[in-house]
Amino acid sequence: MEDKGLLLVVSGPAGVGKGTLCKRLFSQAEKLNLEYSVSVTTRSPRPGEIEGKEYYFRTREEFLDMIANNEFLEWAEFCGNLYGTPLFHVHNVLKQDKTILLEIDIQGAKLVKEVFPHGVFIFIVPPTFTELADRLHGRGTESEEVIALRLAQAVEEMQNINDYDYAVENDEVDVAVEKIKSIIIAEHCRIKKTSS
Repeated sequence: MEDKGLLLVVSGPAGVGKGTLCKRLFSQAEKLNLEYSVSVTTRSPRPGEIEGKEYYFRTREEFLDMIANNEFLEWAEFCGNLYGTPLFHVHNVLKQDKTILLEIDIQGAKLVKEVFPHGVFIFIVPPTFTELADRLHGRGTESEEVIALRLAQAVEEMQNINDYDYAVENDEVDVAVEKIKSIIIAEHCRIKKTSS
């Protein structure tokens, strides 16, 4: 892949605050030359989510057609819903010498790394698992059964941290955002890209 831009992957356990961090970064998109990668999902929209902004909402049948047509950089299923990164959008952004930000799960990040080994992979970690559980409960969007599943998954996902280039603890949002901005600046200044 010889695109000029920077592919930035942000992932970590559910409830760790990836969405909050990415929205804060995206509020400075022009300054950072950053574009958000909007994923496709089969899950129902949460209150306030807008088609084409947070996600592209599709039926399972539509999503499966996109898979058959090789329209995803990566896709995965979690808690009965499908999620995927539309490939055409990623290439278009990179060719414009911009940074494209992918907020995806750990399984998706592994698939992206196979195609884009020179991407920059950031793992967001919670201060503690107790804090992570509190955040999941505080969202009020999922059942106790789904929360328990997400917490069990988080324990397993933390074992993948060494597959990433950077780890950023999301204790204070402003501090975590500044760390990610510093990573973006440093990566754009890098002379030689190395695959990890």
